[in-house]
Order: sequence, then structure tokens, then C-alpha cells
Amino acid sequence: MSRTRILARNGNGRLPLFVLLAFSALLALPTASKAAEAATAQEVAKTFGIDSFGQVEGMRYTWNLELPNGHTITNKWEWSPKTNMVSFDGKDKAGNPVKVTYDRSKLDSQSDAVKKEIDPQFANDQYWVLLPFHLLWDGAAATDDGQQKLPIGDGSAQRIAMRYPSEGGYQPGDTWDLYIGPDKRIEAITYHRGAANPPPHLVSTKYEDYKKAGPLLISMSHPGEADGKPIKLWLTDVSVKLTGSDKWVEAQ
Repeated sequence: MSRTRILARNGNGRLPLFVLLAFSALLALPTASKAAEAATAQEVAKTFGIDSFGQVEGMRYTWNLELPNGHTITNKWEWSPKTNMVSFDGKDKAGNPVKVTYDRSKLDSQSDAVKKEIDPQFANDQYWVLLPFHLLWDGAAATDDGQQKLPIGDGSAQRIAMRYPSEGGYQPGDTWDLYIGPDKRIEAITYHRGAANPPPHLVSTKYEDYKKAGPLLISMSHPGEADGKPIKLWLTDVSVKLTGSDKWVEAQ
């Protein structure tokens, strides 16, 4: 995301008209390009239901990951977007069962386990549920790379790259490549970790088994690989509670 500068001048020290026009065109092109990329990001987010996200009072989902060694990680979450209250049911790094509810807007008052282990895991898992919305929420620089070969499987799709600055994003300097089909659904993604540690640093997965949870479109299955090793990542028990209702609507 380079710029070109024109330095030619005529005899009286003024830029010739054709150069001014050319320079104006150069200045206009990136703006038009950024507008088109922003429009594409908006279309993708709309396809996944961002315009109706304000109706969501609560979300429940279980994030599952089967590692190459056969070990499976299962994290159960309940999140209230409007209050930012989070409930977690899973295990800590030592494998001990953990259940906790906390306020994300008051992380400084939480335990080290919440701040350093549980909330970073919430951020990670939530990206897999609502990644298209982060195109708009996070203010990442989105670029349209045109049709590119899918990172996993056959075929090609329009690639939209989300690049985070060195001081922002889920991890500083991260890049998420989203491969978008003609229906504006994500077909695959590649995640490039910006930070040196911890691994994995390169993750590519498919986006399959789409279901609707209320107004939200969610991909439930993400088979792929992490740093060249096969992984299986999937979501279960996805449901939402909408404004004006006390019932949970399951994804189907």
C-alpha cells in the first residue's frame, strides 16, 4: 500500500498543465481504490449480517480445535455485545477446569489469568465467529488484491487483505487474507501473525458449513493447516438472543 511523485517543471518554474493533470490523476487513483476496497469490505460484512448486529443481545458458541497431536481444545463462550460481559467455560494452560464471568470494559480490575490467558483466547475465538465484521470494526487497512489462487484447495477467489498497524489489531502487525466468492461469502482465509511469538505464524483454513444464527451468517467448519501442519477447527452450539426476546435462536 506506494506512491509516485512527479518532479518535472517547465522553463518558468511552473508545472505544465498536462503534468498537473497527470499528477492530479495519480492523487485521485489511490482514493478511488480505497473507496472501492472499503465498499467491498462493507458488502462482505453486510452479507454476514452486520447491519442487524444491533439486534443481538447475546451470543453463545463453542470453539473447538483439534491439534496435529490429536489433542482437542474446547472453549465455551457467552458474550453480551452491548454490556461486554463474557462468560468462559473451558480449561487453563495446565488443563484445569475454569469457569469465569468478567467485564471486558474493566480488564484492569480482573485477575492475571483473565487478562493474560482467558481474554486473549476470547479475542482469538471471536475472530473466527465474526471475522467479516472486523473488516469494519478494527479500522484495518483493506486492500483488494484481485483474483488469487485459494491458499488451500482448488480454485481462485477475490482476495481482500486486512493489514493491521504495528501497534494495533488482534496481534500487532497481523494480516488476514480473506478469499471472497461472487456471493460475498468467505471461501478461505490466511492469517499471518505479525508478532514473533507465540506460534502459529501462518494459518490457512477453508470457510465451510454456513449456517444462520438469527440474522448472522456464520461458517461452522474451518479445516486447514497451521505452519504446514493439518488442523481441524470448528464451531458448535452457536446461538443468539435478540432484542425483545428471552429465547436463544440456534444456528441452522
